[in-house]
Amino acid sequence: MSSRLMLWSLTSALAGFLFGFDTVVISGAEKTIQAVWGLSDELHGLAMAAALWGTVLGAFLGGWPTEKYGRKKTLIAIGVLYFVSAVWSGLATDVYSFMIARLIGGIGVGISTIAAPMYISEIAPPGSRGRLAGMFQFNVVFGILAAFLSNALLAGISENDWRWMLGVEALPALIYTALCFAIPESPRWLIGHAGNFAEGLRVLTMINPDRSAAVLQAEAEVIAASYASHSSSARFWTRGLRLPILLAFLIAFFNQLSGINAILYFAPRIFELTGLGARAALLQSVGIGITNLVFTFIGLWLIDRLGRRTLLYIGSFGYIASLGLCSWAFFTENYAIVPVCIFAFIAAHAIGQGAVIWVFISEIFPNQHRAAGQTLGSFTHWIFAAALTTFFPRMVTAFSPGYVFLFFCGMMVLQLIWVKLMVPETKGVPLEEIQKQLGIES
Repeated sequence: MSSRLMLWSLTSALAGFLFGFDTVVISGAEKTIQAVWGLSDELHGLAMAAALWGTVLGAFLGGWPTEKYGRKKTLIAIGVLYFVSAVWSGLATDVYSFMIARLIGGIGVGISTIAAPMYISEIAPPGSRGRLAGMFQFNVVFGILAAFLSNALLAGISENDWRWMLGVEALPALIYTALCFAIPESPRWLIGHAGNFAEGLRVLTMINPDRSAAVLQAEAEVIAASYASHSSSARFWTRGLRLPILLAFLIAFFNQLSGINAILYFAPRIFELTGLGARAALLQSVGIGITNLVFTFIGLWLIDRLGRRTLLYIGSFGYIASLGLCSWAFFTENYAIVPVCIFAFIAAHAIGQGAVIWVFISEIFPNQHRAAGQTLGSFTHWIFAAALTTFFPRMVTAFSPGYVFLFFCGMMVLQLIWVKLMVPETKGVPLEEIQKQLGIES
């Protein structure tokens, strides 16, 4: 693997760092924000979910700039959105201004889940595509850990510590945006959408400097042929694409019905339900971030060795065990095991769904429909994330937490059945060959 390829993949994956930081940084400020503006539970839920509803909008619209203007320009625009959101959130004077600022950041998150994994999957060789595209998720959880640590360090520095928690994201947003100017455009976008075969071939040569000109020429011609076989007028919602469409929808659906985003957003509140003090609960949340990072790294090490399907199996069993025990703990008031159960849940997610989702969605659609497919998976992921985050505070008020965790456990049993019956293996297969493996009609 060339150092250039690693650097370009890492730069693109830094969009994931900002995604993770932006998504979770609110957890350290959410209770203070509710008190400062005297928010009802309903308005508080809307304020906390504003960024997630932005991700829904970004996921819905993100395929358009990614296709029309290219992966690189879209990645740069994402950094600008993150910067504006961070500064505005930290300076917001009322809840409605705050929600607009968080919405803008959410739009950046939604677009990043389309553009970044797609860009990496399109520049990566088949044998290392899982690890490289999975770096996006690794950076997501690194951003989550950084947000938890940042919140813990900034807590108590002033009566407006929550503003610093939210505004500090502006610095990494600036660094990421500057780095994106140095990456090349995706060779598949250049060849298939821009019609610039020569430039696409040049980028392929930069990615694979040790391969012969004839081999690279042949690869570029295969890419061009894959686009030609699906004309620009070809529709996305067709019978020929029914399998990848269903796979993208279901992997995103099950990802959120595990309860992952609700638990990450409200981790301090969940720990406080077990009797921990506010400060101890915030520090326990840092443990979630560390667990997520370590097991995501393990997942990335395994994804091109064991494959995507095997990791989903491992994750499913881990989900069922940890969520089931957490439900039992709340029903029986054995609160001492709740932190351990939550950490086990995070580990299961990191190795399974966390490591696989964005890689898998970026692989299963043909070149001509990859942006639309990534949009579908991302939109599904975020609309369920937004809904769960909006209603989670009410759920744990209206129902015993034991019932909430039992519901998530039941959904993961369904995921296990889905993996067994439907999920194919895509490790090590060239993108243009996966189309044939799934029986997609040209």
